Amino acid sequence: MSAGSVAVVVADEIGIPSWDLYELSIPFTVFGKKQPDLSDHWYDLRLCSTREAGQETGQEAGAFGITLRTPFGLEGLAGADTVVVTSVPDACIEEGAPLPEGLADALRAAHASGARMVSLCTGAFALAEAGLLDGRRATAHWMHTAQLAARYPDVTVDDSVLYVDDGDVLTSAGLTAGLDLCLHLVRRDLGAHVANQLARRMVVPAHRPGGQAQFIDLSVPETDDAGLGPVLEWARAHLDRPLTVDDLARRAAMSPRTFYRRLHGATGTTPLQWLLNQRLARAQSLLETTDLPVERVGELSGLGTANNLRHHFLKQVGVSPGDYRRSFFTRPAA
Repeated sequence: MSAGSVAVVVADEIGIPSWDLYELSIPFTVFGKKQPDLSDHWYDLRLCSTREAGQETGQEAGAFGITLRTPFGLEGLAGADTVVVTSVPDACIEEGAPLPEGLADALRAAHASGARMVSLCTGAFALAEAGLLDGRRATAHWMHTAQLAARYPDVTVDDSVLYVDDGDVLTSAGLTAGLDLCLHLVRRDLGAHVANQLARRMVVPAHRPGGQAQFIDLSVPETDDAGLGPVLEWARAHLDRPLTVDDLARRAAMSPRTFYRRLHGATGTTPLQWLLNQRLARAQSLLETTDLPVERVGELSGLGTANNLRHHFLKQVGVSPGDYRRSFFTRPAA
């Protein structure tokens, strides 16, 4: 069975500099390879060009010796559950050139048919031109957000986030933020445990918060601070204890003030928020992989009572622990 079909749009004359190749590779890496040991359901991916099926795309690819021959044209968007639009041609951004013929119409038709629409980097310009971002909050690479906002005043452009999840329309900033968004989609579709395992295989952080609370894994990227690594690993192994910042600072042989400064510099968050995020991440994993009572999940994650777990889950994840389990429970852990 499939977790859904994903149509990836390659805009004609994409140019294929290194960053476009990178963004194009992201949905293939995340959605294109089956992961049978992680989930019985995975994605069916197809590559769709704004040219006719079978024609080469990437006119500027000669410098790299790369061209693409896609098995689908824009007709491949029909019936897709998710449509991913990667970067659009530079001329569409810098010079206001029109999108490749038929692209905006195909995007509108796909959305009207119920497809989830996703843009990576400057793909947001295509969604905006199709009118799919009107009245919505959206983002793109910070180098282009001013142009996006000026050209499409009905779009609320936010350049301070990695990605925006507006339900059926999602946009990301550039480069690696597109990977964050694609992993977020896996998290929404298949659960935090599957997304975390996939991220581990890709040797990337399990999650960088994108500014949204719904169905996200709240763990924080690993730190390169060698002095903090051991104490943070110890804390993750003892989340069922009533840990305090003073406890962690003492174990790290630092003053609380120094520990606060070092952790904030390495992870971008405070020690208390880091602890809460780790506890919620543990609770998510337990809800997905065990049938333990909610009360026990609260105890093992260090969040205490079931009421306290529900409070933080509703605030940070956006749903109750029970609803989360119903969405993502797989099987009890051995």
